Amino acid sequence: MKKLVIAGASGAIGSALAAQAVGLGYEVVGLSRTPRPSGKVRWVTWTLSAKDAWAQEIEGAAAVINLTGASVIGKRWSPSYKKELLESRLKTTSVLVEAMKLAKSKPAVFINGSAVGIYGDQGPLWLDEEAPAGKDFLAGLAGAWESLAMTAEKSGIRTVVLRTGVVLDTASGALASLLTPFRLFAGGPVLPGTQYVPWIHVEDETGLIFHAIDNPSVSGPLNAAAPEPVPFKEFASVLGRVLGRPSWLPVPAFALRILLGEAAVILTASQRVRPAKALGTGYSFRFSSLEPALRDLLKQPA
Repeated sequence: MKKLVIAGASGAIGSALAAQAVGLGYEVVGLSRTPRPSGKVRWVTWTLSAKDAWAQEIEGAAAVINLTGASVIGKRWSPSYKKELLESRLKTTSVLVEAMKLAKSKPAVFINGSAVGIYGDQGPLWLDEEAPAGKDFLAGLAGAWESLAMTAEKSGIRTVVLRTGVVLDTASGALASLLTPFRLFAGGPVLPGTQYVPWIHVEDETGLIFHAIDNPSVSGPLNAAAPEPVPFKEFASVLGRVLGRPSWLPVPAFALRILLGEAAVILTASQRVRPAKALGTGYSFRFSSLEPALRDLLKQPA
């Protein structure tokens, strides 16, 4: 039985990935500071030392997947929280890379989280994996995380950095936050509304991870975003149509900045991301267009 080792298996993406992996017949090991019984996932306590007992789980793994890191959504980016955002990613990634380096039977592939935020705000420009990085805080955060993860290649381990867009999932994230105002007839676009939303259905997010596991040709940056990103105004319009609610109440960008501070860039920056590497290596998106994706998640008929 092939083994997947997942750090961050209790998060929204990690739990969906773990459930799918179990269904596919994988042995799934979840690394956690505070393990908890959870179905067929075997939880193991891990530490920030690559020489502790948990590191034995790395031996012979089909893949090690790192989805850890403090959330960029939900808190203002104070200097102390910016430090937490960086350290929560770099410390865990560093210890995983070290554990893989020390392993006698190394994993076939290391898949590390990242984000489309690495591109910064680039307006209407199409952004494939070769696009230049931005210069804001999120771009620097993702860039530092990717650089550290890619050092695993020095140990002969194929490494993929998953540049994830806005994951559509009703349980958490941006979509879950948008549902309440729309259902209260108070939904609308974040202005200016022309900024592109690089969205992806959660099933394609996990599908791309398995695509990266199964395809030796996939390495380096991998954009995890659907082929048809849309401007925020269109995103709001489609969401309103699916819910049967209006989408006329815009949210001024300056109001978001008052509320969220620098973190408002998550909703105001434009990233027209193209999943060039995924398409070029044969991945077929289950949800390429926004409306079918939202109708599937919200259980609304076409």
